[in-house]
Amino acid sequence: MRLSALWVAALLLVAALVAGGWFWSWAHTPLSYDTATVIRIPRGSGVRRITTLLAGAGILDDDLRFPLLARLTGLGGRLRAGEFRLPPGLSPLALLHLLERGEVVRHRVTVPEGWNVQQVASFLAARNWVDADRFLALARDRQFIRSLGLDEAGLEGYLFPDTYVLERGATDERLVLTMMVSRFLAVWKELAKDSHTGLSRHQVVTLASIVEKETAAAAERPLIARVFLNRLARGMRLQSDPTVIYGLAGFDGNLTRRDLRTRTPYNTYVIPGLPPGPICNPGRAALVAVLHPADSDVLYFVSRNDGTHQFSRTLREHNRAVRRFQRARNRQQTKE
Repeated sequence: MRLSALWVAALLLVAALVAGGWFWSWAHTPLSYDTATVIRIPRGSGVRRITTLLAGAGILDDDLRFPLLARLTGLGGRLRAGEFRLPPGLSPLALLHLLERGEVVRHRVTVPEGWNVQQVASFLAARNWVDADRFLALARDRQFIRSLGLDEAGLEGYLFPDTYVLERGATDERLVLTMMVSRFLAVWKELAKDSHTGLSRHQVVTLASIVEKETAAAAERPLIARVFLNRLARGMRLQSDPTVIYGLAGFDGNLTRRDLRTRTPYNTYVIPGLPPGPICNPGRAALVAVLHPADSDVLYFVSRNDGTHQFSRTLREHNRAVRRFQRARNRQQTKE
């Protein structure tokens, strides 16, 4: 019986060594998928859930080997959530270490100049970065806005257009809004230190948003800003079409004379001075244009129909320019 027990023990030892060697070999052998694969691991996922996700992506088999390896290595409780790019050639052990290090995919997301808060929310929601309704609600939440260092009724104008690096699983509405406002505050601190406009920050941002919407020609922005500043100084209405459009509900793309006469808080054909707040989120160039406008006495401008504008000092000059470029536009429309 003693001899039999020794044989059983020896067989068990050999079996354990064989099993251990097989398991060790599996842990260090490259997995069979042959193309880079991106996988997203939600927050709160345990090893079994992660194993199922990896199996669903064709990375490994949905069995007990990967969870066992995670337990034996002590890495099971240290695997990160997020979006991971898994290159081919990873072994199960290397895959575990990659998930433990948290080498997540980082996306560069660019928000253009001149978009309003609604457009920013729609853009980010369409790419599954935020929930649009929660984003917009937070952008109007006074307590949240104060926590960001602002004392405004909303975040329109303060979501700085820039390229941001975002991570799946680590990005939500609060994070995105915080990043964009923080970027605005950093840029504002840099730009405003040597400016003497006599305007408050809110007034500068509001006027910059109008400049942003009035022209896409960078060289014109300081002159556009000067036109509006000159008009404000003389008590003239700004008469800016983009402000009228911002104040219209359900604007269909056709600005009518009736629209220009409709009283809204943003209709600068009707109200004196600046509207109550920004009409979009201006970029650096538009802010600079207001803080450092051109030196000129121009009071009017009209589109040349090519993306640039004709500037005038007097109403008579302006009316002449309007007739000239309207005729050119009508001729072009007739040809088309």
